[in-house]
Amino acid sequence: MSTIAWIALASLLSWLWLLLGQGFFWRTDQRLPRRSAPARWPSVAVVVPARDEAEVLPLSLPSLLAQDYPGPMEIILVDDGSEDGTGDVARALAVRYGGPPLTVVSPGAPEPGWTGKLWALRHGIGLARARGAGAGPWGHGASEAEKRRREDGGSDGEGGEEGKGGAGAGGPEYLLLTDADIAHEPDSLRELVAAATANGLDLVSQMARLRVVTGWERVVVPAFVYFFAQLYPFRRVNRAGARTAAAAGGCVLLRTEAAGRARVPEAIRQAVIDDVSLARAVQRAGGRIWLGLADRVDSIRPYPRLADLWRMVSRSAYAQLWHNPLLLVGTVAGLVVVYLAPPAALYAGLSAGDVAAGALGAAAWAVMAGTYVPMLRYYRQSLWQAFALPFTASLYLCMTVDSAVRHHRGRGAAWKGRTYPRPRVAPER
Repeated sequence: MSTIAWIALASLLSWLWLLLGQGFFWRTDQRLPRRSAPARWPSVAVVVPARDEAEVLPLSLPSLLAQDYPGPMEIILVDDGSEDGTGDVARALAVRYGGPPLTVVSPGAPEPGWTGKLWALRHGIGLARARGAGAGPWGHGASEAEKRRREDGGSDGEGGEEGKGGAGAGGPEYLLLTDADIAHEPDSLRELVAAATANGLDLVSQMARLRVVTGWERVVVPAFVYFFAQLYPFRRVNRAGARTAAAAGGCVLLRTEAAGRARVPEAIRQAVIDDVSLARAVQRAGGRIWLGLADRVDSIRPYPRLADLWRMVSRSAYAQLWHNPLLLVGTVAGLVVVYLAPPAALYAGLSAGDVAAGALGAAAWAVMAGTYVPMLRYYRQSLWQAFALPFTASLYLCMTVDSAVRHHRGRGAAWKGRTYPRPRVAPER
């Protein structure tokens, strides 16, 4: 056989292994597990880190204010050095829409060694723990008896902490960590808590359905989730005793006690890929985690141009490889063999009469496209796009290389005016 035929064979074997041996990553059936209403709905603090999000907040924050959660809850929006009036917009929306109490805090610039988002989460979580969900303004869904106890300052004999919507001395029982560009259906929090309590989970995370409107979003966005699932197969993450850990940072329900055990967010303060680091920390501390695709949680952030999507991917792609040049070389070689070789081999077969190369390339391309179809269905896109996956993979290859080049030029992971260097301590794998 020719050299291109041997490469095509390697690609086909790789795809057969990915199809059957990589945790069935291509399936999209990992949705919220069984759910049942708890006897008592636990208290929840929703923590929203926000930096220059005045444009998207009117589309996302009302969805949190409209939650029909039966237990006590509050929302803490952490204004992370915004210059566009993010905090004022949040306060105005709370007045307009009502709902659970909203607090806006501004922690100031991050201390050295902290990424901006984790610095914001630190302050939001700290505030929630200090006072308990529902303290001050009544928690949404609190009973009339609970409200009267708070009015009386716990005069019925209960201590002050017991009068905070059942939050206890450690604050709320659960934390919902969600991004400012994520919109939730009214039952989102209720379903997350029901899943966590019914299955004994310490962390429940849903990969929000990203926006797919423009042409470039259609090309890049479904593949973003597809590649993420390939790296962190959801079935493996969700298996008891699994070593694979991951989460989707846009929507994470975290048990407060588990966060304390895992020393979150202090233990991961330098992490650029904070969601995966969070899941690893909780798992290492003995917590049970779950990750799946969302049906009623959506990202509303637009990425209309290729340049916008390029920045979104390249800011953390090299960090995903632990800033390791050897891993970069291996990743580039792997992408070429697995994704680009099949169409090249098919072309060689058709143009040069290399029957073996053409047949093997076509077979590998067919398996590749087949694994992409479920994700395209999930995003309600044309299934013919599955055959364009090699082109999309070539874009991701270039984004990854660009991410490494930016890092070595000192620009590192950049986001909204901040650049983060390589962490001083390498993350645990």
